[in-house]
Amino acid sequence: MDAIKDKNILLRGGEIIDPFSGKREQQDIVITHGKIDTISKIDDNFSGDIHDVSGYLITPGLLDMHVHMREPGREDEETIESGCAAAMAGGFTAVCPMPNTMPPCDNQEVVRFLKKRSEQLLVDLYPVATITKGRKGEEITEMADLIHAGAVAFSDDGSPVLNTQVMRYAMEYASMYKAPIIDHSEDSFLSAGGHMNESIMSTRLGIQGIPNASEAVMIARNIELARLTQAHVHIAHLSTKEGVALIRRAKEEGISISCEVTPHHLFFTDEDLIEFDTNLKMNPPLRTADDVEALKQGLRDGTIDVFASDHAPHAIQEKDVEFSAAPFGILGLETMLGALLEKVVNSNILEIDRMIAKLSTVPRSILNLSPVEIKKGELANLTIFNPNQKFKVDANKLHSLSRNTPFDGMELPGKVYGVINNNYAQWNKSS
Repeated sequence: MDAIKDKNILLRGGEIIDPFSGKREQQDIVITHGKIDTISKIDDNFSGDIHDVSGYLITPGLLDMHVHMREPGREDEETIESGCAAAMAGGFTAVCPMPNTMPPCDNQEVVRFLKKRSEQLLVDLYPVATITKGRKGEEITEMADLIHAGAVAFSDDGSPVLNTQVMRYAMEYASMYKAPIIDHSEDSFLSAGGHMNESIMSTRLGIQGIPNASEAVMIARNIELARLTQAHVHIAHLSTKEGVALIRRAKEEGISISCEVTPHHLFFTDEDLIEFDTNLKMNPPLRTADDVEALKQGLRDGTIDVFASDHAPHAIQEKDVEFSAAPFGILGLETMLGALLEKVVNSNILEIDRMIAKLSTVPRSILNLSPVEIKKGELANLTIFNPNQKFKVDANKLHSLSRNTPFDGMELPGKVYGVINNNYAQWNKSS
């Protein structure tokens, strides 16, 4: 990282896209002592570091609200430092680590540990704490203490809270602090023993499936609890056409609900599992082409609020086994921007400014974080990338400690030039 607190930096010739202000213009940006000093054309007599970013977009720093950092507990798979390095390489200046660590993030000490570990980093880290103690689904955590320690939301992540009364209590308490409940909506009784989507493909491959109903029935439950408690529920990694329809209807009825979709649920379908690639095994699983089309329509009409990677590192030896024995999850931080540009923008699902909003301003709004705006006097929190310049994904050169990506060998658009935040800059020297 490059410390910039005592530097003058000129970003010359880039196009600013700021969804918060609605600004979209080609301008130079001068950053002095880590803050935006000037947004206007600058002459050639500038004294300082000059970065020619002609052809690049300059946006508010991107935020991924669903990642797994593995620390504490599985530092062989990922650490705060390596995960944040992957975030910077992917164009992100903020992440929300989920609480399925060992020990889980269910007390103030773990939240403070995570915040402490990220204090001197460019990437802002906003911990998500557990809904229940030990992620057991039995007793809610001390939510007030967790909020005061720095948690921004609550989730039991891959361990759905099956007890409806417990989830009701959680929503009631979380709503007092305007903190969203982020739910992995899965009926684990319906999905028990499943390793991929329940479909013609699962029958053909001889693999036990996970039906769409597993997601839909829990989303329906959560909608009714949100209606009852007036709490804000956020549905993680939406994957089914039924889920899209339920959320669309709930929004029309005024329920406080939001949701996210991952790039891989837009990029792949269950038919891509024909070769039993464990790097395509995730939960929720890859669904059918009809589900993917429903997700795209949900993006078009605003039903789906944000994009998130569900970045889930796993050790090589854990994924290098037969399909049914492999853990769920894939990497996502370093490929999300490119995958979305390919499947969302270049496929005419969304204009690029709407895509950027779903990666910056909207997730911050859902999490009640201070907005990031590109204007004079603001601390520079920026992502710089070229939507037309491609890069080749090489699993062996990723910044993550793990290698479990299905994008290995692919060429994706969206070469990241650099990120700036917290008086630091990270430049991609190969740009």
